[in-house]
Amino acid sequence: MPESLSPAPQDAPETAPPPTHPRTAIVVGGGLVGLCCARALRAAGLDVTLVSEPRYTPPASSGNAGHIAIEQVIPLASPAALASAPGRLFLRGGALDFGWTRPGSWVPWLRHYLQACSPARAQAGQEALRGLLAEAMPAWRRMTAELGRPELLDEAGHLMFWHDSRRAEPGMAHWLAADTGTATVRRLDADEFPDLDGVLAHRPCGALKLEGTGRVTVSPGTMMNILSDTLYGAQVRRVAARAVRLARDDAGTAVHLTDGQVLVADRVVIATGVGTKALLRTAGLSAPVVAERGYHIEWDHGGLPALPPMVFEERSMIVSRFGARLRTSSFIEFTAPDAPPDPRKWRYLEENVRDLGLPVASGFSHWMGSRPTLPDYLPAIGPLPGLPGAIAAYGHQHLGLTLAPLTAELVRALATDTAPPIALTPFRPERFSRTRPVQPLQPALAQPTPT
Repeated sequence: MPESLSPAPQDAPETAPPPTHPRTAIVVGGGLVGLCCARALRAAGLDVTLVSEPRYTPPASSGNAGHIAIEQVIPLASPAALASAPGRLFLRGGALDFGWTRPGSWVPWLRHYLQACSPARAQAGQEALRGLLAEAMPAWRRMTAELGRPELLDEAGHLMFWHDSRRAEPGMAHWLAADTGTATVRRLDADEFPDLDGVLAHRPCGALKLEGTGRVTVSPGTMMNILSDTLYGAQVRRVAARAVRLARDDAGTAVHLTDGQVLVADRVVIATGVGTKALLRTAGLSAPVVAERGYHIEWDHGGLPALPPMVFEERSMIVSRFGARLRTSSFIEFTAPDAPPDPRKWRYLEENVRDLGLPVASGFSHWMGSRPTLPDYLPAIGPLPGLPGAIAAYGHQHLGLTLAPLTAELVRALATDTAPPIALTPFRPERFSRTRPVQPLQPALAQPTPT
């Protein structure tokens, strides 16, 4: 029999909702989005269970650059991105690559992606993403304040450098004219360059400062540990298992786990990253999530002054500092999430670190992870059709860290029958389905109408 999750009176917060409101929630997925959702739902007074499979490899959110990228309002599903793809291929020195031995993992996704690159859909996606990213930094401020750790957020912006004089002017002109949402871009004059002695071997010939963006001041993995500790202190129940099936149940949506447990709650949040496609298929739902793999290397810098994240546009690299460590990240690799990593990617990063002259005081550690990406490069946030009380929170592509706190606020609004502050129609999870859902949504999870 399914286990119905009821709140334990001794653990219930003083702000517990009245009996007529949803009282229990399951969050499936232990990445940054899932952790933020569990924290937000517990803060709203729900009794929360977090289902997260035991991992030998940390989730994608732990390996990113820590950059809060509110400037990335133009989705990578666009005519311009499609036209530039041949020149960005790894075999031509770029960061874009495909797993040619595993085409079944990305070719079906590509068909949806090409449709999303139409001018009309790309423009609509840009407008939707602009609205979402405009609220991302305020959500980060709220979350770090609620944690009592405002120092975890640094809003000093980031730098963008060019070393090739032939590419610097066109590259800077592109960014100066681009839609960057609430972030601003300005050219750095020669006398404004930061002190790069001991940081770079060669002075850049062009530089931009992007203001309004930010970073987390600890590594994303440490940020996840901080959130996990918060959940432990808030009596969030943890289940170390993988969800393998979702099904409609008399009491709501049932979550079947690898350890044989079947859990049911008033609300079920799906934040399962690249595993979402297989999980939702068990409920007859389509979620064309592809694994878009990225790589990073990390090392001790041996004593480096504090600098904001540095983007090296010609090399498609970002370099971030986390205490005594530097991390550089790159690559968009479409292949199966379980395909072996490509060591050439790490060698490329190591060669570029040495070519730039970045200080290296240790060996390099290597990491590879899979970003969960939908064909239109918009996340799925909203009620899942046919699964009572279930809410989507997946598909955040490169913006998982950027959008995690805001996604949690939107999920909390949906879970507590409150009007979300952002129109969620562009992010509805069923937008890739060919047919309308047969089963109606539970009324409590329909989009609330503000009064």
